[in-house]
Amino acid sequence: MAFKLDWLADVLEAAGLKVSRVDGWETRGRGDMGDIFGVICHHTGSRNPQRLNMPTLRSLRDGRKASPGLAALPGPLAQLGLARDGTYFVIAAGKAIHAGPGSFRDVSGNGRFIGIEAENDGTMGDFPWPAVQLDAYHRGVAAILKRLNKDASFCCGHKEYAPKRKPDPDLSMMDFRASVQAILDGTGPPVPIVPEIEPQPPPGQAPRPTLRRPAKGDLVKVIQSKVGVQADGKFGPKTEAAVRVFQRNHSLVPDGIVGPKTWQALDAA
Repeated sequence: MAFKLDWLADVLEAAGLKVSRVDGWETRGRGDMGDIFGVICHHTGSRNPQRLNMPTLRSLRDGRKASPGLAALPGPLAQLGLARDGTYFVIAAGKAIHAGPGSFRDVSGNGRFIGIEAENDGTMGDFPWPAVQLDAYHRGVAAILKRLNKDASFCCGHKEYAPKRKPDPDLSMMDFRASVQAILDGTGPPVPIVPEIEPQPPPGQAPRPTLRRPAKGDLVKVIQSKVGVQADGKFGPKTEAAVRVFQRNHSLVPDGIVGPKTWQALDAA
């Protein structure tokens, strides 16, 4: 049976965000949620010198093994993982072990807060955050709070919930809440729109559609041949990952979506 937060993926998608459902998320959790008070924002804090997109996903789903100075912690460790490219990985609809001892506005407990773990190691070497990730963070929190009929004051950082234990996220939560509230008020920046078809195709060529998972066909094979994966015509996770690498290498937003700007860069490659 699905847990209480089975609406998470739909709410994020309705806000125009990229969403990847982790298999079994609807029934994953350490029991069900209670009366939801708000959202706690985290960063993963894991060292990621290659700046991989979401290398902590498995541990967020399955839990943390014991290590010197740290006890084992069962998964899930958050309901949501936020990748560097702005994708939300929906991990659990039930209770996640993300908050620990602490409180915010005199409310405590994993069953009262939705946890979002954003991929960032929490050092100056990982600052500033990718703009696409930070924008998705603001929009995702706003979408959740709107669903809960709450304002931005119901969002906190882990460092505010547990100030004696935690430094995350490495962001100004005052500025963060201001951005979230602006989105809730309708005064925030417009949602970035990727055209569904090329407005200016190359001379003599028909306009090409914007492609993303789970597209299929000959144009997908063209993309795959350019980014160096098997050209089977199926736009799956490996193709998406390769597209993101290509986009980063060509100073494009690494969203894994092949729109007009990415088509232009692929043509030149």
